[in-house]
Amino acid sequence: MTAGTTAAREAAARPAPAGKPPARGRGRRGDGRAAVAYLAPALLVLVGLMGYPIYQLVLISLYDYGQEQVSGGAALEFLGLGNYGALVADDRFWAVLGQTVGFAAVCVVGTLLVGAALAVLATRVRTWARTVLFLAALGAWATPAVAGSTIWLFLFDANLGFVNELLGTTGFSWTYDRWVAFGLVAAQVVWCSFPFVLVTLYAGIKAIPGEVLEAAALDGASTLRTATNVILPLLRPLLIVVTIQSIIWDFKVFTQIYVMTSGGGIAGRNLVLNVYAYQQAFAASEYGLGAAIGVVTTVILLLVTVGYLRALRRSGEVL
Repeated sequence: MTAGTTAAREAAARPAPAGKPPARGRGRRGDGRAAVAYLAPALLVLVGLMGYPIYQLVLISLYDYGQEQVSGGAALEFLGLGNYGALVADDRFWAVLGQTVGFAAVCVVGTLLVGAALAVLATRVRTWARTVLFLAALGAWATPAVAGSTIWLFLFDANLGFVNELLGTTGFSWTYDRWVAFGLVAAQVVWCSFPFVLVTLYAGIKAIPGEVLEAAALDGASTLRTATNVILPLLRPLLIVVTIQSIIWDFKVFTQIYVMTSGGGIAGRNLVLNVYAYQQAFAASEYGLGAAIGVVTTVILLLVTVGYLRALRRSGEVL
């Protein structure tokens, strides 16, 4: 061993001279500025595409804005929070809100369960079976909501539907009863939504290093324990994304409910907030009230998303 090598090793082993610790505040401020710089183009696009429509929505919700005002037959009357007060005092609004929350929760849970199960299945089957699965899933995802809802109505038709013929229940109406109709629409929403979860989680599972799974197997971990203690924690960031996306999509469902229940069901028994806002704005010509419902829906989604992210941050999850 040469003297140069020995000196180099001793220098490497010698502790570095103490200096000033890095300023955390400066680093965080720098990271924040860099993040804002990277996000600025996307923020400008979002503000341009959404800022003005949201401003108009809020503005209309503050006025008595009906058919007479649209046609110019009457002057606008500023109500302030009057439309919101009318919503708070309306029992029907609260009933529709409750139905919307329950319907969205069922759709989100169903979408996550189906998508996650098929993602795991896709990692365990052969290439040709996985290709067929992805083609079928992407076909469901690419189908327009109106076309998909119409196909489901035809399959579940009371007299000519394939499902009734298969089950021997010819004549049974799947859209008459409130909860059966909600279940049918929820199944259709899950059918057209699970491919996003499937593709996202499958990519996350394939990105997990094989050494991690091999180490778990060598430690004697069962398949269930590996899934809950190894795979799920590594997939948590992706689960956050797909959960928030599913909440937003399913809470503001419109097309499936409107098409499959003929505008909200018998006597409005299958209304959700978006369909209720449409009825108030365009069927009843109460544009101000419909806009107020739209604002309330937007605020609820923002609160749910921010609350969910804050709860994850408090639990120590890095976002």
